[in-house]
Amino acid sequence: MKREELIKKWLDNNLNTEEQNAFEQLEDYNDLIKMDATLKGFKAPEFSINQSYEALKPKLKPEQPASKQWLKPLLRIAAVLAIALSVYMYTSNLDTEVNTIIAEQTTIALPDNSTVELNANSSLSFNEKSWSDNREVKLNGEAFFKVAKGQKFDVITEEGIVSVLGTQFNVKQRESYFEVTCYEGLVGVTHNNKTIKLKPGHTFTFIDGKLLANEKENAVQPIWLHGESSFKSVALKHVIAEFENQYSIKIHTDQIDTSRLFTGSFTHNNLDLALKSVTIPLNLSYSISGKSILLKRE
Repeated sequence: MKREELIKKWLDNNLNTEEQNAFEQLEDYNDLIKMDATLKGFKAPEFSINQSYEALKPKLKPEQPASKQWLKPLLRIAAVLAIALSVYMYTSNLDTEVNTIIAEQTTIALPDNSTVELNANSSLSFNEKSWSDNREVKLNGEAFFKVAKGQKFDVITEEGIVSVLGTQFNVKQRESYFEVTCYEGLVGVTHNNKTIKLKPGHTFTFIDGKLLANEKENAVQPIWLHGESSFKSVALKHVIAEFENQYSIKIHTDQIDTSRLFTGSFTHNNLDLALKSVTIPLNLSYSISGKSILLKRE
């Protein structure tokens, strides 16, 4: 039996045992099977071979003798191959995206064995296919990076780009809050068309449109990896926003001034203790009602 006839019967799931054996001997058998596996996970648009053929018929030459009736099966094969190619091109160019929800952290292994610790309520995306030529990730939220040595590695955020070769650093980019801390190696931060270099222990902080001065950091990792959030002279509204990222609650602040500066930390695993850590230094009180917390002046 001819190759085209075998493929047609395979597409129709109509091979007998002898024909199945012959089909498996085809030179491109493995490629056809891989194509079939890809198509099973793809919901193609509505497509009718007969309707397509009828639409093409007026533009075709007069009907050929019976010996040339291979046209319709060939059209069927061509349509399937076209869909398979579209699926391959689409899926191979998709970015891999990882998201965390409130109070969740996760570890991501990148194609070059670099690792990323993704903090709560954050997202990270990268393209695995182009990774060998372009080590680039997009970040929204906060993450700690351990980058394997190699060509340039870029972290792209809405506020700026962080570029390194092989190092350890933390990036936090949330609403009106952009902070990069270098823990090992050398980190380049490009923000508002200006680039600065950070050595280990140094931090770049840009909050609410202001560049803040920072003391040298002596820790070897960000404290959030160990279940705490820490702040140095940061507006209370940003502390509360991070609090809501770590606890599944809503904090109401209508009765207080959220521009007040806060220095301190709170734990991620004890709500009452965390609330006291924030409210007591600022002479605030709080009341809890279900998933809602009201902050008040004492």
